[in-house]
Amino acid sequence: MRLIPRALCGAARAAWRESFPLGGHAVARWFPGHMAKGLKKMQSSLKLVDCIIEVHDARIPLSGRNPLFQETLGLKPHLLVLNKMDLADLKERQIVPMVTELIGSSYRYHRGESLEYCIMVIGVPNVGKSSLINSLRRQHLRKAPFCPAGKATRVGGEPGITRAVMSRIQVCERPLMFLLDTPGVLAPRIESVETGLKLALCGTVLDHLVGEETLADYLLYTLNRHELFGYVQHYGLGEACDDIVSVLKRVAVKLGKTQKVKVLTGTGDVNVIQPNYPAAARDFLRTFRSGLLGPVMLDRDTLQSHPSAGAQGHRPAETDP
Repeated sequence: MRLIPRALCGAARAAWRESFPLGGHAVARWFPGHMAKGLKKMQSSLKLVDCIIEVHDARIPLSGRNPLFQETLGLKPHLLVLNKMDLADLKERQIVPMVTELIGSSYRYHRGESLEYCIMVIGVPNVGKSSLINSLRRQHLRKAPFCPAGKATRVGGEPGITRAVMSRIQVCERPLMFLLDTPGVLAPRIESVETGLKLALCGTVLDHLVGEETLADYLLYTLNRHELFGYVQHYGLGEACDDIVSVLKRVAVKLGKTQKVKVLTGTGDVNVIQPNYPAAARDFLRTFRSGLLGPVMLDRDTLQSHPSAGAQGHRPAETDP
């Protein structure tokens, strides 16, 4: 996607926000607690597992990490996979060979006599765990008569689709490999409101718990700050803008998302056509999440400040024995 030249955005840049107002937002009321039930089920299944695949969202390689995984599930060989959109140059065909090599170089304890491999897939909500499993099935079992190219697990654009540790799902014949899909588990404590906004922007919780217009405003702030003006072209806005009300108004008009509102006047009720701001905000968020605005790294500032902390986040797949 061709970006808008900086010269076209010069006037707007002078008024761009240097920071996002975080006051009045409470992380605690956005996110569920510790999700202990799902984590306990995952822990109880560890004895059946040879390896763990942890899926991260490439847009938030730092903010999307859950330290509980390493603390409670870190006893097994570990493979880190970046998933989601253009930022992740993920080759699913590499995963099975990497897992096979990782297990082969590790001690399998009481599973040493078993000829089949069992892998647990973990991650925060809506990170793409189920999609990864379905992709592996299509690639490695598409010729098997008992396993058509259809989906084995339900997927969706909202968090919470997988609510319990599921039965084993076969993803490969040689070697014989099964995967366990698991519910998304968030960290028990979100370190900051901005981290919470990044998580919500990537769909880890339902939008209405945070506010669609708040999320759209934070997205606009981030895009302008990183000089990513794909939204200007996508919606035909003419120039970049840092005022979310103005942007959503133009998006609503562009998409025909308007609504009639009754206004009480001195002569009676009058129907007035107004932009549907919530509908425009939903479309703005959906456009970002579908990748139509191009690659957007929400953790970019954090990675630049602490490059060593994000070293893992730049590689499509990594082993952590």
